[in-house]
Amino acid sequence: MGATSGPVQDTKPERLQKVLAQAGISSRRHAEELILGGHVTVNGEKIVILGSKVYPDDQIAVDGKFIKKSQGLYYYILNKPVGVITSVSDPHGRQTVLDLIKEAPVRLFPVGRLDYETSGLLVLTNDGNLAFRLTHPRYGVKKSYHVWLPGPVAERTLVELRDGVILEDGKTAPAVVKRLKPAMKGGLELLEMTIHEGKNRQIRRMCEVVGCPVAKLQRVRFGPLSLDPELKQGAYRKLNAREVRLLKKEVGLE
Repeated sequence: MGATSGPVQDTKPERLQKVLAQAGISSRRHAEELILGGHVTVNGEKIVILGSKVYPDDQIAVDGKFIKKSQGLYYYILNKPVGVITSVSDPHGRQTVLDLIKEAPVRLFPVGRLDYETSGLLVLTNDGNLAFRLTHPRYGVKKSYHVWLPGPVAERTLVELRDGVILEDGKTAPAVVKRLKPAMKGGLELLEMTIHEGKNRQIRRMCEVVGCPVAKLQRVRFGPLSLDPELKQGAYRKLNAREVRLLKKEVGLE
């Protein structure tokens, strides 16, 4: 909807959920939930229909609090440690990934998830439109993991993982699986697994199904980004302009 008064705008309107996401209020998916739940008003009118459009001079509020639409967009990469949850808050008081990034000038949101026991590359941003595409199955963004399994791992097990395995929520798509380091006597074998889906705890569940419970898991690549060898666990940095362009190109935004 447009402004109720004032001069005619020559700027094209944008979808309300996109404006909320770009303002750093929430991810785009959560913005849709806020709209459907009746939490959002535009010029004092409650909006509950997805796809509603707004103009730059519209007054948008979430639960009665007006949003700031002039925030810039920020992009960070974090080397998530084990024992930190991928969430913006935790009712149990556990450390979250946002607790690690203390210098961000805006509220950030993690792009996808890494479970509590998994470490590695995590992108955080307030660009809700990019985050939405990076996590939507339609865009098939590839994610690579280093996976430590009890060795030696049989070749037939690798074939099963490559073909896809049946989980409770359906069969997984084929994975790319490579041996990186063979197992020493009684030790762990290191594999690299690349998937493009986002099923909950997918790598761990796939390995459990084929009889090889994961001992250690680290994400090393996300789309065009690779985990920096010099970025220690718990450390983070801003993405440079080239990296942001590559992420956007990955999902058709550049």
